[in-house]
Amino acid sequence: MKKTWWKESVIYQIYPRSFRDSNGDGIGDLNGITEKLPYLRELGIDVIWVSPVFKSPNDDNGYDISDYRDIMDDFGTMNDFDRMLEEAHQHGIKIMMDLVVNHSSDEHPWFQESRKSKDNPYRDYYIWKEPVNGEPPTNWGAAFGGSVWEFDEQTGEYYLHLFSKKQPDLNWENPKLRKEVYEMMRFWLDKGIDGFRMDVINFISKDTRYPQGDVVEGLKYGKGSKYFRNGPRIHEFLKEMNKEALSNYDTITVGEMPGVSVEQGKLYTGESRRELNMVFHFEHVGLGDGKFGKWDPKAWKLTELKEIFTKWQKGLETEGWNSLYWSNHDQPRAISRWGNDSEEFREISGKMLATCLHMLQGSPYIYQGEEIGMTNVKFNSISDYRDIETLNAYHDLTDGSLSNEEIFKGIHERSRDNARTPVQWDGSPNAGFTIGTPWISVNPNYEKINAKAVLNDQNSIFHYYKKLIQLRKDNEIIVYGSYDLLMENDEEIYAFTRTLENEKLLVICNFSQETPEFTLPETIQFSEKELLISNYDVNAQQSIQNLALKPYEARVYRLK
Repeated sequence: MKKTWWKESVIYQIYPRSFRDSNGDGIGDLNGITEKLPYLRELGIDVIWVSPVFKSPNDDNGYDISDYRDIMDDFGTMNDFDRMLEEAHQHGIKIMMDLVVNHSSDEHPWFQESRKSKDNPYRDYYIWKEPVNGEPPTNWGAAFGGSVWEFDEQTGEYYLHLFSKKQPDLNWENPKLRKEVYEMMRFWLDKGIDGFRMDVINFISKDTRYPQGDVVEGLKYGKGSKYFRNGPRIHEFLKEMNKEALSNYDTITVGEMPGVSVEQGKLYTGESRRELNMVFHFEHVGLGDGKFGKWDPKAWKLTELKEIFTKWQKGLETEGWNSLYWSNHDQPRAISRWGNDSEEFREISGKMLATCLHMLQGSPYIYQGEEIGMTNVKFNSISDYRDIETLNAYHDLTDGSLSNEEIFKGIHERSRDNARTPVQWDGSPNAGFTIGTPWISVNPNYEKINAKAVLNDQNSIFHYYKKLIQLRKDNEIIVYGSYDLLMENDEEIYAFTRTLENEKLLVICNFSQETPEFTLPETIQFSEKELLISNYDVNAQQSIQNLALKPYEARVYRLK
């Protein structure tokens, strides 16, 4: 396997609006990121993925871009960005920008021109279709509710938007549009950024026949995803992007790819194919989805999670590369989703989850606040929520599909705003995030859960993450070792090995608050063992043939 810096990196995602406000307007900003770079250096991360900071009317929290070469006023200026980039590099931290090119804002000059007339030079920068019998061209439903088609009276045609109607999809069939995108990417790379996280990048190639979507009983709109996910020209477009915009720079690239399979993942990330370094798949975060997706969540099984992770671990073991994550700006808090956010088990389960993820093969992602043990928030009023997806789901699903109690259960468990409450820096008002009024309320538990508290406690989750990151830097086996699952059918214990030449790691994680027993398989032979890390104080000399595990216990041994 080829060794590269990005395979060996730990990436930290910053959602700027909620990270740190430097000027008291209640909105996190670039100078707030710069201020906290020493904190991130102490944690030990290698790369920051910065969610969009481009000019935007903010319909979808910056994922609707009106100028790809300028900074949103809320976040500061281009000078602020340049200073952040320079200081990050001085701290030995690389910067990965968010590339949002499946769609733009409807306030982007390209779209403003495109909608003026059918013969406008920018018309084909977007996807326009005539009505069919006075109706939208297809029955596809949009990700944020409603139809994917919006009628524009000025020209009497519909434009496509897979997300909000203020996020019209760009037409990647148009070579002029693609050239503009590549020029924009080179603009940022020439500034010195180190790569891109690419938003829903496997949506950019559509089936240009635009067939009708599958009809699902009880749903108003059809499912059109098979006609825009991993479309017919996607590999052609990504190879062209790599050649035109990436190949002359030493970059890290990750594609966000809902609906991607392992076999497709190999095609996207295989080193010889010259497309991307790694992909975000969504298989595990869909566990427990009900009839209405994440809004009526059901119980999930550990065996299901292990099956998904193992499939990707083995599938990309020799070709391609995994990106590893529990949470991000679109997912609920890791501890609340996968662990136990009760006062008794919050920190210990958080350490267990970190152990499991960071010991897998791939590049681990830490979402801001994960390293201090932040949890989901339970706002009682819909007026406290800001996320367009959450607000639209509340509006759509309380219309007879789910009761108010049911929809709030789903919101409390899965809303994207769970990840977007401000980072809890200390126990002062508004958690030290701002001296103003925060754009979204702070989680009330900030007085107990905050960065200042964990920095002062050597046994805290922060220092545990710091140790995990250092272990990765010191042990090639954690990066490059092969993976094998143990105890496949166990519903409480996730155990696996990592193997590199004559060295083996044994990873044992208890995903329950019970006390199951781990039994070492007879196939694992060793003459020496070393306890590398554990989330409880344990006797390092204890036999590992049979271990009665404590609730949410995690241990990692080096075997020789």
